[in-house]
Parts: sequence; C-alpha cells; structure tokens
Amino acid sequence: MKIPPIIQVGDVLVSSDIFTERFCCDYAKCKGVCCVEGDAGAPVTLDEIGEIEQSLDIVWPDLSAHAQAVIDRQGVAYTDEEGDLVTSIVGGKDCVFTCYESLKMNGSIVHNCCLCALEKAYRAGKTSFCKPISCALYPIREKQFGHGLVGLNYSRWSVCKDAVALGKQLDMPVYQFLAEPLKRRFGAEWYQELCSVAEELLKEQ
Repeated sequence: MKIPPIIQVGDVLVSSDIFTERFCCDYAKCKGVCCVEGDAGAPVTLDEIGEIEQSLDIVWPDLSAHAQAVIDRQGVAYTDEEGDLVTSIVGGKDCVFTCYESLKMNGSIVHNCCLCALEKAYRAGKTSFCKPISCALYPIREKQFGHGLVGLNYSRWSVCKDAVALGKQLDMPVYQFLAEPLKRRFGAEWYQELCSVAEELLKEQ
C-alpha cells in the first residue's frame, strides 16, 4: 500500500515525508549553518517575542555589536515580505541571536561553531525560554490553516545535506529525530499517536 501524501493526526496535517525521510543534524560538519543562511529570520509568535525580550539582558553580552545595533534599531523581530513575524537578522542573513564558540566534538576541537545565544542561556540555567519552536522543529515547517488546523511539512535545504546523509546512515526518520520538539509543540499524547500512525503506515507498505 502506498503511503498517502498527507496524513491527519488529531488537528495536524502531516506530510508523509516526515515519516519516510531520514534526518539527523551532523553539527560537527555543518557548525549550525542554518542559523546564518537564508534571507529571513526564524518564524516567531507574539508570545515568543515576549519571552525573548525578557531574556534579552541575559543574552546581550553574547551578541555581536552588529546584532545589538539591529535590535536597538528594530527590536528582536520584524515582519518579513510574506507578512510573517520572524527574528531580526544581521547583514540580510544571520539571526541576531547567533554567537560563535569552539566546541569539543568526537574528541576534536571544532572552531567557529554557531550557537543560539537564547538556547545557550537556557542550557546554563539562566533563563526559562529555550528558543523559538520553529527553530527546534526544523527541518519541519509549520503552517496555520485556521480553525485550529495545522500543517507540518518537511523542508529540504542544501545546507542540511550532511544531516540527510547521517540520518540515512542511522536510519533516523524525521519524526523520531524531532521527538522532543514535537512533544513540546503538540504534547506527548499527540506524539504517541503520531508514532502509532507511523508504525501502521510503514507496516502496510
């Protein structure tokens, strides 16, 4: 049986790619390039903007002077060409919350790794807000349809080629790689239903 292109789980329309495609971030190779490439910031909600603004004093020292200037001028977010609220960016691409460090990975020091200043502060126990859910869910992109209906699509991006390769090597489906962000967004009960749907679909292939 062929898997249908869209599967509804609760009030969420899920692209079949999320079940069938493989993905696992290979940070040692990409160094967080998804935070510094592209022509717009990360989608954010009004509630998230409030959380970010509350965290701003804590993360401020980790931000570049250029990022600080952008935030002083236009705030932590802006409305992009499509009318969506997104995080502010520097130089037409870098998210203002990027910061750089050398990290030890797989026994070696990897230089110029891009980190999220918001997530860094959260993991250090300095804030209660981690980062926008759109960042945590990537490569899944969310679309609102109204009446409570949400769509989830798998986003293909050339900068993530190493993540695709590692995902295939580990046989890691997208929905399993993003288990924690999906639970954060939709709840553990919904995620368990998603896993049950995935098992049934793959069993029928």
